[in-house]
Amino acid sequence: MTLAYALERRLRPNHHGPLDYDDSLVPGKIVASLMRLSNVTAREESMLGLMLRWGYGSVFGLLHGVLRRRMAEPWASTIFGGALMTATLSLFPLLGRTPPPSRWPSDVMATCVMTHLAYVVAVATVDDQPRQLQAKSDATDDAGTGDS
Repeated sequence: MTLAYALERRLRPNHHGPLDYDDSLVPGKIVASLMRLSNVTAREESMLGLMLRWGYGSVFGLLHGVLRRRMAEPWASTIFGGALMTATLSLFPLLGRTPPPSRWPSDVMATCVMTHLAYVVAVATVDDQPRQLQAKSDATDDAGTGDS
């Protein structure tokens, strides 16, 4: 998602400020409130938000691995993406006191959907690499032994 935000900033050079709520201080405010931290500066909220993004991004990515071992693509990524968007669209209003998603500006919603889609594609691609390597190895082994 960090790379997706960087790309969007290049495509929208006249836009100043956060691109969506994930890109704002809201995630840091959520962490600070859950941890009952008081007197947190904007810089600290920003760092807490980055830690949250990388932390939940890594842990949430494991869910895709679990789903992928139980079902084929595109179903694993579809369910994974749906769970991710459901969490995002419900937790920001509940914990971050953002407006409900129906009241988000269209550019904020578009950024939210596109960055999360980029994340789902990246996780699915990385998660599929060991399978691809194993399939190539098996094909090479079969070709070398004459097995079919």
